[in-house]
Amino acid sequence: MLIRDTRPADAAEMADLLNAIIAIGGTTAHQEPKSPDQVRKGYIDGPEVRTSVLAQDGQVIGWQSIDVWQGGFHIGSFVRPGIQARGVGAQMFALTLQRARAAGIPEIIASIRADNVPGLAFYAKMGFVDFAHDPDFALKDGTVVGRIHRKLSLV
Repeated sequence: MLIRDTRPADAAEMADLLNAIIAIGGTTAHQEPKSPDQVRKGYIDGPEVRTSVLAQDGQVIGWQSIDVWQGGFHIGSFVRPGIQARGVGAQMFALTLQRARAAGIPEIIASIRADNVPGLAFYAKMGFVDFAHDPDFALKDGTVVGRIHRKLSLV
């Protein structure tokens, strides 16, 4: 497995992976499929993106990005369905931390659906701690799933 910085040419594969996760549901707050251009601008080289790395093993099997959202540095992590909890996220996070520190990011925030048990476990394992809860966070169909906000200090 290779962990590296993302490039604009990765946008289509990254969009395919994200859209597969969205279609399954349950582990992302995203509910609408994203085009490669939306993924590029939102997670690779758009004006709010600060770091962006991916894992590949013949194909993109995961990616992680930090961007500025709601006044903080927020992380998003996505791993191909069926291979979560096998170390892909942790390996990407090692490079993400290097890039975040180099960019002078003081803390990283993860906003996780409260029903996303694997996501909550991942961020806890990486050292993130709870700092806020949004119990009323709802999906577009009105289903209330809640959201937990965690942060990791880098200073």
